[in-house]
Amino acid sequence: MSEQIVNHKIADTAVKDICKFLLDSGEISGVFSLRITNKKGSVDYGLITDAQYFDDLIPIYPLMPVNAGQILGRFTPMKKPIAAIVHPCEFRAFIELVKREQGQMDNFLFITYSCGGVFPIKENALGNVQKNINQYWQTVQKSEIPDKIRPTCKGCEHIAPQNADIFISLIGEDADNCKIYLNTEKAQKLLNKFEGRKFDKEFDPGILKEILKARKEAGKKLSVDIDTSQTGLNGLIDIFGKCIGCHGCNAVCPICYCTLCDFDSLNYDYNTSILEKELEQKGALRLPPDTLFFHLGRLSHMSFSCVGCGQCSDVCPASIPVASIFKRTGENTAEMFDFVPGRDVNEKIPVMIYKEEEFPELGE
Repeated sequence: MSEQIVNHKIADTAVKDICKFLLDSGEISGVFSLRITNKKGSVDYGLITDAQYFDDLIPIYPLMPVNAGQILGRFTPMKKPIAAIVHPCEFRAFIELVKREQGQMDNFLFITYSCGGVFPIKENALGNVQKNINQYWQTVQKSEIPDKIRPTCKGCEHIAPQNADIFISLIGEDADNCKIYLNTEKAQKLLNKFEGRKFDKEFDPGILKEILKARKEAGKKLSVDIDTSQTGLNGLIDIFGKCIGCHGCNAVCPICYCTLCDFDSLNYDYNTSILEKELEQKGALRLPPDTLFFHLGRLSHMSFSCVGCGQCSDVCPASIPVASIFKRTGENTAEMFDFVPGRDVNEKIPVMIYKEEEFPELGE
């Protein structure tokens, strides 16, 4: 049974109060959170071990400068857990990294919330997030989809993970009465002496009914907007033909953790003898080479790994809807294997297991 705290404050203040209590009581080593770094509205992730810097924290903020799951996967264990305040897709990304032995759940006290979506990075660079922030929260409280958020956010239905240590209900809620749910024994133990109204109560997912319905429809539209009128090689060339080979989508993806990606290795460097051979056969080559092969390789990996954070589309200089394509591919995999990336740390990755009943047509 979860414990619920009703804090008669806005979510940002309530989360800061919890983190300050945990830090002052020595229960955690530090706080990992979004913070604002200057008057122009620049935002980054910071690790804070001194409460005097809490004024800079903006823990519940609709922006994702990087996927926090990628950062947290690189943390080495500290003496005590770190309170990590992250978006749901960042939490799910970290779970997938844990499955791949790239992180440990025990290192962190995870705090997340029902997410209204995040703005593209460019919107913050242009100063538009601050202009639209009030309207954003008003829309979230009405259980509606905010304008100008990332396209993948509009179609995301995994917005309220209940397996996080601490969950904050934001969508459809009164902004001045923050409802906080302590879902794990770890959270309940660490906050046992925290002041506030506490009682046994589970989060009611019914409050998300309307927003999930709207997001499902938005997700369908997202798939329709991807032009798949041509299939096969020609269709792939049409979709990925604009790629300049920067591999930015690979660099920001939280699931791509290899120290050296095969696509960045010498295996895909320009090789004169190979190029000459291909030129003899084809008479012309696209440069840089292997951009289509790169995306096919990524698709094969991300179909069972993508958490829909949208970072890849956000950084693509050629405006390829990479995240939308991965989302559509991932949905097909999820349906086939009844698997959702980041849903459960104990849920095995489909490509790493084999069940005989999955392929009865192969015979005994």
